[in-house]
Amino acid sequence: MAAFAYAELFTLHGLLSALGLLVYTVGSRTLQQRRHPSAAIGWVMLILLLPEAGVPLYLLFGTRKLPKAKSRVVLRPRAVDERVAPAWAQRLTASMGLAPPLALWDLRLHQDGGQARRALDELVDGAQQSLDVSTFLLGRDAFGDRFVARLARRARDGVRVRMLVDGVGALMGGRRDFSSLRASGIEVVRFVPPLRWPVQWPPRGRTNLRNHRKLVIADCERLWSGGRNLAGEYFDGVDGREPWQDLSFDLRGPVVAEAVSLFQADWAFARRDDVDGSPDAPGVDAPAHSYDDVIERGLSVAQLIPTGPDYADDTLHMLLLAAFHGARTRILAVTPYLVPDESLLTALVLAARRGVRVDVLVPERSNHRLADIARNRSIRELNAAGAFVWLSGPMTHAKAVVVDGTLALCGSLNLDSRSLFLNYELMTAFYSRRDVERFATWIENARSSARPCAPAAPGPLRSIGEGLVLWLGFQL
Repeated sequence: MAAFAYAELFTLHGLLSALGLLVYTVGSRTLQQRRHPSAAIGWVMLILLLPEAGVPLYLLFGTRKLPKAKSRVVLRPRAVDERVAPAWAQRLTASMGLAPPLALWDLRLHQDGGQARRALDELVDGAQQSLDVSTFLLGRDAFGDRFVARLARRARDGVRVRMLVDGVGALMGGRRDFSSLRASGIEVVRFVPPLRWPVQWPPRGRTNLRNHRKLVIADCERLWSGGRNLAGEYFDGVDGREPWQDLSFDLRGPVVAEAVSLFQADWAFARRDDVDGSPDAPGVDAPAHSYDDVIERGLSVAQLIPTGPDYADDTLHMLLLAAFHGARTRILAVTPYLVPDESLLTALVLAARRGVRVDVLVPERSNHRLADIARNRSIRELNAAGAFVWLSGPMTHAKAVVVDGTLALCGSLNLDSRSLFLNYELMTAFYSRRDVERFATWIENARSSARPCAPAAPGPLRSIGEGLVLWLGFQL
């Protein structure tokens, strides 16, 4: 009798496992869910060994692209103009459906938190019609209270104020009472809260996909963006502690229209007004953009590079791969978490072996202990190839990459798998040599007080631990 019961349970387990694998296979194929090998193996093993938990978890967390993510459709190649940006970058971004580089002026890099706060205050106070704010985290601290009060005052002045806060970031920031913000005239939407009612079914795997994009737009004309969340540690510090080292910027120009389009798509998706959630960026078959006026006026250009579930391609990952493989003289990078996937790490290693000067700045101790453990393997490989990894004393939260004198990227993307493949992220690409050098100078100045990092070879137990952290980190 007991043997029969065990056999029945075994059969039921096998049926559930088979059904789970069918769901996984069909979902991966129909939605074109390209996965890191470790992620694919992890999901298959979980569904095989524990289908009762594996299938629900897959439905909640397993989908990393939206069903209607912006597709890569090349109907008519866009003409390129090498006077403003490298031809390879223009062709690659066009093939991924991204808008072309557009003119900008009044670019200001914020050297520290004080400059960033003053620029943000200036932008908010100067708005006449609208303020759109997107942030991962809104701190429940002196800075957050002051910023919210400033927005409320502008709302009372008749400015339309919209704030988009990530659902998980809203909890991490201190469980702020958003009803009071709404009562003050601010329109507030949380981006995919982890617990919400009514429950959406099927969940389409969105619970684990976070909006990490950071931008503030005034009157559809001025853009403030970069790596800073809207909390005290990114600007003036908290409780007497020094602020984190971070990087942001503000600018004006036609490129801001693309930021408006991106914010509007995220806003509509968070409100469930738009089941697609993909920004209405110009298609790759759009008419060629003329840069004659840009050249005549001596202006620069910038290009918004968003990535995430709303794009079929992993746009920033592909752009970084192409840039690293094509680098000739130098690669400069600053990131709080250095846990790239194998292909991106290989591209950096090969660049170093080809003689390219590779410098990567990371904090000596970040705010995520697991990330500090996981990065050691990458650092050892980079050191062995002749690259340089530097440890900064203060917590460094800046995210920027410079390649040769032709490309600078700055924004919200960390060099880790969550940012590269799961989050909604935004980087802005700058191509003018003078703009690229400004970002390079910022990174070099931050690096000047750092010390080189050369972790020792790990023992067997530490090696196993690093492997487990790497594997779990990608799933989470």
